[in-house]
Amino acid sequence: MGLDDKIKNAAEKVTGQAKEKVGEATGDDETRAEGKADQTKADLKGAGEKVKDAFKN
Repeated sequence: MGLDDKIKNAAEKVTGQAKEKVGEATGDDETRAEGKADQTKADLKGAGEKVKDAFKN
């Protein structure tokens, strides 16, 4: 996994966490769900990159 990918995934996860918290604070279920989805997407991308790295070695 390249450093750029790690940074992008981390940023996407943090953004998702922020969206989720804003959604919780405002009672906006849609924003909260978007935040959770962003976090899940970042986690899946990270897992995919780890699998690719494992096969490279």
